[in-house]
Amino acid sequence: MDALMQFIFSGLTVGAVYALVALGFTIIYNASDVVNFAQGEFVMLGGMITVFTFEAGLPLPLAALIAIFVTSAVGVALNKLAIEPARGAPVVSLIIITIGASIFIRGAAQIVFDKQLHRLPSFSGDEPIHMLGATILPQSLWVIGGALLVFVGLYLFFTRTLTGKAVLATANNRLAAQLVGINTGFMMTLSFALSAAIGALAGVLVTPITLVGYDIGVALALKGFAAAMLGGMGNPKGALAGGLLLGLFEALTAGYISSQYKEAVAFIVILAVLFVMPQGIFGEKKTERV
Repeated sequence: MDALMQFIFSGLTVGAVYALVALGFTIIYNASDVVNFAQGEFVMLGGMITVFTFEAGLPLPLAALIAIFVTSAVGVALNKLAIEPARGAPVVSLIIITIGASIFIRGAAQIVFDKQLHRLPSFSGDEPIHMLGATILPQSLWVIGGALLVFVGLYLFFTRTLTGKAVLATANNRLAAQLVGINTGFMMTLSFALSAAIGALAGVLVTPITLVGYDIGVALALKGFAAAMLGGMGNPKGALAGGLLLGLFEALTAGYISSQYKEAVAFIVILAVLFVMPQGIFGEKKTERV
């Protein structure tokens, strides 16, 4: 039983990171129907910028804020320089653009930073907390709490604010949104900025637990995409649930079967969702009249 709880705590921690990445996917998908595979690079940038600004002598909270702001600016630049000029192109073309942006950001990170792995100090120390016969690091609680706060904030944003509803209206019908006075260009820019900021926050929160390097974004993008699909692409509630479930699947697979199969879980989830439940757990089933 103690081992099971330990696996659950581990799964919830890594699942919270996947949930934050999936929430980033959700924001951009809701605004543009585009799957942004550069989302994992936003996590990498958040961690790397925080590490280097902190090592330069800045306080950790200020270093984290700078990392989130700079990463948001990168997200806005991605939209302005790559996505907007290709507006009207097939969705597949836009996805390929985001993959290219991911490769570019990763290459630039090698030049600006380095190829080494880095770690930040824990926010609340490294003394494990004993719960239910298992232990959990204080930083894990920061990660889980951060994911929950971001989820609540996004849920309220999309359901209770005019700006959030304008983002959803832009995704549903861009032309109709323009006709009723919505600045769809600003909605897209805001969506990319928010998505990048959430990714950077994930990088800041997880770097004290796992090392950060220039090449961590690819795996995180895949896991976040799998989590978003599992929960239902475009649904914040689904992104949170999908991320936590994927983390639990990975931890239980590593604990009870073999750690060698842990990385395959995301691929299995993607295939299972595509074949069994294409709309995801919380996704809406679409019907078309003929």
